[in-house]
Amino acid sequence: QLELFQSGEKLVQAGGSLTLSCEGSKRMLSNYVVAWFRQAPGKEREFVGEIIGNPFSYSFEDSVKGRFTASRDNFRNIVKLHMNSLKPEDTAVYFCAANSVGGRSPRAYDQWGQGTQVTVSS
Repeated sequence: QLELFQSGEKLVQAGGSLTLSCEGSKRMLSNYVVAWFRQAPGKEREFVGEIIGNPFSYSFEDSVKGRFTASRDNFRNIVKLHMNSLKPEDTAVYFCAANSVGGRSPRAYDQWGQGTQVTVSS
């Protein structure tokens, strides 16, 4: 069974940049769709975007489009979320998740990372 491991807690000032990583326990993470979700205190888990493995492509929600991008390191089996021009409203716990078909609902995913707290200070 695929397991996902995320990088540790991140803190940044507004306008700054961060990179989150999601490492798969199995080789060929590129065969999966890796999605990113985030959950702010008191709010539901929100779909942020997804990364298609093969061929590589990604798409993001309008709230982060133009500020967030993704990359993949096939050798180390890692997918990265690059976040730029961060805003205080981006503060949340960010989760990566994987399945074979993608989807915007958290219920579509069985495999989840442990979450990374991202705090953007104003």
